[in-house]
Amino acid sequence: MTRTVVVTGSTSGIGLGIAKAFAAEGANLVINGFGPADEIEANRKALEAHGGKAIYHGADMTKPEEIADLIATAEKTFGGVDVLVNNAGIQHVSPVEDFPIDKWDQIIAINLTSSFHTIRATVPGMKASKKGRIINVASAHALVASPYKSAYVAAKHGIMGLTKSVALELAEFGITINAICPGYVLTPLVEKQIPDTAKARGISEEQVKTDVMLRLQATKEFVAIEEVAATAIFLASDAAKQITGTSISIDGGWTAQ
Repeated sequence: MTRTVVVTGSTSGIGLGIAKAFAAEGANLVINGFGPADEIEANRKALEAHGGKAIYHGADMTKPEEIADLIATAEKTFGGVDVLVNNAGIQHVSPVEDFPIDKWDQIIAINLTSSFHTIRATVPGMKASKKGRIINVASAHALVASPYKSAYVAAKHGIMGLTKSVALELAEFGITINAICPGYVLTPLVEKQIPDTAKARGISEEQVKTDVMLRLQATKEFVAIEEVAATAIFLASDAAKQITGTSISIDGGWTAQ
């Protein structure tokens, strides 16, 4: 049976990589995010290469009514949602006393609250079918902290708490929910924060990569998008049906220290 997978924030980076991995298994996809319309359409068409269908929904992850419509559209188009991947995220780097209030609110809304809204909308259908997989793309920052990222760290720690709580509620309905916690992945989101981090710390952009981002990753290598995507595929598989309410770290040894 063809599964339907919703991936938020999937027009680039980790989200697009996860969408591609599910598409390779023939899944139907609902992608979401911002970007040039021609690029989004090209990605949507490419996702259909393995036989599944793919649609795009432009829900703004700060707007609950648009998020509800995203899930409703997926259910109406494909008959239900089998896998929900909460991946949408933004970042801002700043000392806490200078942190813009609007940036704090935006990061909490997109990186944390949007996952509450997608889960809330998706769970009734999953309960009715007595199956489902929810995967939250968190971060090593769901488990440990870094300076100058107060909103992001707070949101990702919140995602971990949300994951645990919902797992307990859904455990007897055949639905699992887990968090993937990657270390640094060279996505557009990460690349954009390099200049801000350099400015905040008074160092070069190359030093940000070697002395900040990879300093705590024992392997001294960035995590590959494909590695995160492969973990999502595993968590959505039958082999992972007894894995729920936990996190899987893909961080080159960062949180082992």
